[in-house]
Amino acid sequence: MTENLHVVKVGIADMKIVRAPGLIRTSGLGSCVGVVIYDQVKEIAGLAHVMLPDSSLAKGGSINRAKYADTAVKELVSLLVKGGACPMALKAKIAGGAQMFQFTAVNDLMRIGPRNVEAVKKELAKLKISVVAEDVGGNNGRTIEFNPKTCELSIRTVNKGTSII
Repeated sequence: MTENLHVVKVGIADMKIVRAPGLIRTSGLGSCVGVVIYDQVKEIAGLAHVMLPDSSLAKGGSINRAKYADTAVKELVSLLVKGGACPMALKAKIAGGAQMFQFTAVNDLMRIGPRNVEAVKKELAKLKISVVAEDVGGNNGRTIEFNPKTCELSIRTVNKGTSII
């Protein structure tokens, strides 16, 4: 996946930005969604590892904004714009949102992966950011790595190999 370039690693419920020639990577995407937002001209990208769809489920005072789709997308865009990205030029690629466990009851709360994907797409649409490519769903975990120079998202899927979108 790497080309001997500096790799910024993003943990679960975390977000970071990177400029070319660096790369940005997250692993452990099961039901979580990796949201890459980037400005192709400025060669800057951000990655959020979103765990849950909605921060209204959070308990307590302060929340981790990277953990929830409804807060992570806005926060990531804010970081990118502060870093020099043009808001009108932003595009997105997403991966993850697998249904990791099979349930006999069709309980919407247990559809965490699909709900994460829906929530991320909804937030991106609110900000008028196009999803230009995606690799979502299924029931396999993924590791993703984005190169802001080439705008390629490399996706390594458990038991399925690597693809580029």
